[in-house]
Formats: sequence, C-alpha cells, structure tokens
Amino acid sequence: MAGVNGGGGGGGPKVSGSSLVPHPAKDQLPNVAYCITSPPPWPEAILLGFQHYIVMLGTTVIIPMALVPQMGGGNTEKAEVIQTMLFVAGLNTLLQTMFGTRLPAVIGSSYTFVPSTILIILSGRWSDPNPLVRFRKTMRAIQGALIIASTIQIILGFSGLWRNVARLLSPLSAVPLVALAGFGLYEFGFPGVARCVEIGLPQLIILVLISQYLSHMIHSGRNVLERFAVLISVAIVWVYAHILTVSGAYNHTTLRTQTSCRTDRTGLIHSAPWIRAPYPFQWGAPSFHAGEAFAMMMAAFVALVESTGGFIAVSRYASATPLPPSILSRGVGWQGIGILLSGLFGTVSGSSVSIENAGLMAVTRVGSRRVVQISAGFMIFFSVLGKFGAVFASIPTPIIAALYCLFFAYVGGVGLSFLQYCNMNTFRTKFILGFSVFLGLSVPQYFNEYEAINGYGPVHTSARWFNNIVNVPFSSEAFVAAIVAYFLDNTLHRKDSSVRKDRGKHWWDDFRSFKGDSRTEEFYSLPYRLNRYFPSA
Repeated sequence: MAGVNGGGGGGGPKVSGSSLVPHPAKDQLPNVAYCITSPPPWPEAILLGFQHYIVMLGTTVIIPMALVPQMGGGNTEKAEVIQTMLFVAGLNTLLQTMFGTRLPAVIGSSYTFVPSTILIILSGRWSDPNPLVRFRKTMRAIQGALIIASTIQIILGFSGLWRNVARLLSPLSAVPLVALAGFGLYEFGFPGVARCVEIGLPQLIILVLISQYLSHMIHSGRNVLERFAVLISVAIVWVYAHILTVSGAYNHTTLRTQTSCRTDRTGLIHSAPWIRAPYPFQWGAPSFHAGEAFAMMMAAFVALVESTGGFIAVSRYASATPLPPSILSRGVGWQGIGILLSGLFGTVSGSSVSIENAGLMAVTRVGSRRVVQISAGFMIFFSVLGKFGAVFASIPTPIIAALYCLFFAYVGGVGLSFLQYCNMNTFRTKFILGFSVFLGLSVPQYFNEYEAINGYGPVHTSARWFNNIVNVPFSSEAFVAAIVAYFLDNTLHRKDSSVRKDRGKHWWDDFRSFKGDSRTEEFYSLPYRLNRYFPSA
C-alpha cells in the first residue's frame, strides 16, 4: 500500500481546474449534420443517396461474381443475379426504414451466408452436363434453404423473444459486438486493396485526404468535400484505372491481375439486359433439403447477431437515442422478411445490415432516413435498367476495398465509444472486454486457418450440413465476441452492488421500454399512426 502514498499508485503532481474533468457521456452523438428526422435539401439528399448506392454495390457484386460461376452460370446469369440482389436490397431497405427499426440502415447481401451457399453448390446433387440447368437447380435449392432460414429471424423478432435477449445487453457487452462487427471484417479491407495496389492504395489515400484533411482545411458553406468524399475519390481513381486499362498497362499481366485491375473485365455491361424486372420464382420453384436448411438457419442466426451490432452502430451515427429492445426485435423480424424475399426472388445470399453503409454515415455525418430511402430507390431503378446499373457495378474491387478500410474502421470505433458508459478502472470490466475481444479474433482465426490449410473446418464429419452449422458461427468475429461478452457480463459477479454501474447498465435504463424517453417516439414510431395497432412494449 506504500505506493498509494508515495506516488506509485496514481499519485504525482496534482493539476487543478477543468483539465481533470472527463468528457461527459452522451446518449446521442453530437455534431451530426442531419439526423434521422432532419433530411438535407432534396438535391443534396439525392446525391447522398446515390453515394450510399455506390457503396453497397461492393458486396452486391463480389458475392455473385464468386459464386455464380461455381453454380454453372455465365456472365448473363451473373448480371441477372446482381440485378435481383439489387432489387431485393432496395425492397428490404424500404421495408426496414418504413416498418422495421425505422433507422437509416441499408439492408444488403451478407457474407455470412456464403459458406452455407457453397455447401449447397458443392453438395454433389447437381451434376447435369448442361451448365444452365445446373445453375437453375442449384439456385432453386438455395432459394428453398433461404425461405426456411428466414423463419428463425421472423419468429425471434416478431414474437418478442429477441427483445428479451436485448434487454440484458449492456454498454459493456455491446462494445465487443459492435466493435468486431466492423474490425472483424478486416480481411475485406487492405487484402482487397493489395490485389491491385496501384489502384487501391491511391483510392485509400485520396479518400482519407479529402474526407479528413481537405474538408477541414477548405471551409465551404455546404461541406461538399466532407459529404461527397466517396463520390469524388471514386470518380478520380476510376478514371485513372480506366486510363491504365486503355493504355495497355495490363495487357501482358496475369489473369488475376487483369480481373482485379482492369475496368472492362467483369463482363457485366455486355451481358446485362437493357430492361429486366426481377420477379419471384424466376429460376423455378424452390427445392428443399432439411440439412441444407438447418445450415442456412444457423447462418441466419449468426447474421441476426451481427445485424444487432449493425443496428446499434447505425442508431449512434444517426444521432438517435439507444434502440429500445422492442424496436430492435421489430427490426429483426423485418430482416427475416428480407431473407424470405431473398429466397422468393432467388439470390445467392441472405441479407443483413450493411456495415459499410453505416460507416459511410460517419464519413458524411448524415444519418437521414430520407437519404437511405432515396438510395433504395436507386437500387430498384438500376436493377431494372440493367445496362446502366452494370456500369457502376463494374467499378474495380480494389476501389471498393479501399472504401471498406475507412467504413469498417468507423463502425469498430463507434463500438469502442460505448466504453464511455463503463467503469474502465475495474478488473471485471477489463477481463470481460479483453477476453471477449481476444477470443472474438482468435477463435475465428483458428477456424479460418484450419479450413484454408485442410479444405474443411475443424468439425469434419460425413454430414456436411452439420459441419457447416458448427463451423460458420465460430468463423464470425462479431458472433464469438458477442456471445462471450454477453455470457460473462450477465453471470460474473452479478450480486455485487457496484456491478450495474460498472457495466453502464444504468445509462440504458430509460430506453428499456418504448415510452421510457420522450425522444424515442420521434425516432422509432411507425408511420401512418400504426403504433395504435402495433404497440411497442
């Protein structure tokens, strides 16, 4: 105990004045230009909506470009699947912003469903010599699995079961969930940039330069550089990449380099139809397989947990009050409807909250619901006018990966910001935070490395669907970290009187019910007075 009196335990020179006063905790993020209910002027809102559309294209294009060829499809099928995914994403985003959480959250395709989709592709049941027939049969099996998988989110959301889970969530247990919803996607950041470093690295540097430096050095009344840094930087680097392409810089490079760097290698513009409206069961009637449906249901549950972190991040960057558990549960139910639509229309992936679009809100400091609804309009519009949509979908992936580096970092950062509500001077807090984040990074690393080396995950039995059920959740950084933090936070030293304040639970008490705070109705109430018929608890 001598160190306490002698200066070794936090002593030293005393500083008087306001420098000792910590920054106050805030339940709403300040300095947001436009929050959920305060839309920017229409011309600015349209440009911002288009920017959200450009950002969500990355995942929408990358997933079918990787999976459709394995299913037997060619460029035409890739273009049609991308159109369908865009159309469904537009519908889901509108439904979520109108009747779900009502947050400005883009609901797009999710990488979480890819392993379960690959399970169906490699099932061995589709060996037809005609590639087009094999593509359609595989797609119909994916549709059936997605339709069944949607029920888990629909039931958990609309029954209120997820509301009961969310009520036990504290700021401390939310930190690993939200932080790794962003940081956990690091593999889609700089590794993607490095596939064509002469394009990806300039994009990353120019984006940071415009959004973080020039926007503060050049003061304009409308904050153009800050709001439209993505459009400006993408336009500059896209033109630069096209100049490299037409000048023959990649004529004698490897096929992999040409695919990553050239602006004319996607094959989408030539293959996309001028006008085509996606419709339900366009590939035929869905087929069902019990094992594959169970595997897809596990992917849907993992996506549910990841989307919970995404919704929390969006609410923060939209300068809304913390999500009441009943609103979160309602949003999960509508996300289940989104997965159902993915199955009905025929996409190769289910849907979840777009983490990259949540990060874009941080860059622009615009969290307007109207902006995201306008972006949904662009998704639907360009999904029908295929040629025009294909032009933007042909942006080289290293450019998109450079955007991810900033967007995912912002989502990870907002997760860490919830530590402001917690007592960081207790060993309990340090243990839960450090242990959950470490396992959230370490466990998926083991599972992913094992599969990369051996071609299958650590759980390897003759039932491939069972392997998928176990391997998929433990390959998700956000899922592992959230489960560990949630369990420890709700079981460790719960009887200690100071624990409730240490974990920050008292900060969210007012938001446990819909009517606990007067601001909640402004942000989350349903339109057209529907709250009278669908009250929120």
